[in-house]
Amino acid sequence: MVGALRGGHAVRAIAGFVVLTAATVAVCVALLSLSDAPLAAARSVIVLGGAAGFLAFLVGPILIGTADQLDPRRFRVFGMSVRAMPWILGLGALLSVPSFALIAVAVCFVVTLVALDVPLAVAVVAAVFGVLSLAIAARIGMATSALLLPERRSRELTALFALAVIVVAFPVAVFLASLEWDGQVPDAVAAATTVIASTPLAAIPGAALAIAAGDESTAWLSGTIALATVVALGAWWIWLVRRLLTNVDRPIISRERSGLGWFALLPSNAFGAIAARSLVYWFRDRRYIVNFVIVPIAGVLTVFPLLVAGVPLYIAALIPVPVMALFFGWLPHNDVAYDSTALWIHVASGVRGVADRLGRLLPISLVAVPVLAIAIPLTLAIVESWYLLMPMIGLAASLFLGGLGVSSILSVTSPYAVSRPGDSPFQQPQRSASRAGYAPALAFLGALLLSAPTIWLFVMTVIEDEAYNPATFWVGIASGVVILIAGSMIGGRVYDRGGERLMEFVETA
Repeated sequence: MVGALRGGHAVRAIAGFVVLTAATVAVCVALLSLSDAPLAAARSVIVLGGAAGFLAFLVGPILIGTADQLDPRRFRVFGMSVRAMPWILGLGALLSVPSFALIAVAVCFVVTLVALDVPLAVAVVAAVFGVLSLAIAARIGMATSALLLPERRSRELTALFALAVIVVAFPVAVFLASLEWDGQVPDAVAAATTVIASTPLAAIPGAALAIAAGDESTAWLSGTIALATVVALGAWWIWLVRRLLTNVDRPIISRERSGLGWFALLPSNAFGAIAARSLVYWFRDRRYIVNFVIVPIAGVLTVFPLLVAGVPLYIAALIPVPVMALFFGWLPHNDVAYDSTALWIHVASGVRGVADRLGRLLPISLVAVPVLAIAIPLTLAIVESWYLLMPMIGLAASLFLGGLGVSSILSVTSPYAVSRPGDSPFQQPQRSASRAGYAPALAFLGALLLSAPTIWLFVMTVIEDEAYNPATFWVGIASGVVILIAGSMIGGRVYDRGGERLMEFVETA
């Protein structure tokens, strides 16, 4: 058994080394290929790539839970000087395989900068500053992860981090891929490059390339920010090391509850308990799984009848995202019925209605937000109309959040029978109450009606003028949030007064 475990560790170490080597070679080749590129194009690629690399080194260890072999807390027993430890650990971090890969990239960085007419001394200083800032950023990321997050990262926490990365990174990647370069830097990318080059994310390469372009004012600004960034990172690292060496962890941190999944991750209150139980149901019960798998498919399928009816592709392609947002908001309208007899836990424990309403909305939000974050940029890339980004976000937010607000009310005022746990999701149970007929339609139409102002503004944006863009975005966001809050409060009030009625329903349905 021990031999098998050691063999598994060795295989993972070799695989990690191979991946790191391949990534280093790819980055070095990409950098060297920019030597013959126009200065504007090379500047955009290097600045944006440098910003992405800085974020990866700083936030990556927090997201993936990288174990720090030089964790300052491991050196407490040696009685070493607290003042000397940040410098010792910082220098030790440079003597590692990832740091050697970073130095190799820095050498290629210098070669590329010199080919782009950057003075050799400036290129070397930029490379040294770059290596130091990235190395310190990685140390800060691992120290922050050790300080704030449990050492044994749960699958649920990792999944949340992955969703956050998808929501942010995917739209950006689709936007950049949709641009037409034609040998020149698009205006949007050039503007973003100028802004990012004046931030701590990419001030170091921004200063060097500004010198190559002859822009002295930008070079001084970016250079000052670069120097301040390195100093600030060093101060942050020193503070973290002292914090880890001189403070004892609370006992509650060492008693990390294992095996509880979402219950250990979410807050220890009524909202967290209900949200965790709902997440377990949504991701394990096939009745829920079928519901949220069908929604994206149904949204895409709406395009084909419209195309057959003669609707232009530009208009038809804009329909799936609002349809998906509407259906995602509509899904929880009968969530109480899916609980079956488990509802007695809520009633018997005296859970407040607002906590019950909001806790049930977390699972569908974790599914809907990433799906919409992927669908919106893909849609805009297809229709080649990125000016619709803000209106589309506003419309999707209004339909989704408004649907959740309406569903929060109807799930307690008008529940109807559904298939029992373990039954086929497509099985249709007998329904004795008349409300079984109007509740789904009322939830659907209610969300549409409450989103009518945003829908009208979106239509005007498409057919009339881009001046409606900000109004569509802010009206959609504001109306969705207001409807969600109002629906949760009203639904919570009804729940507080009608717990016995709901118990009777789930026992007999």
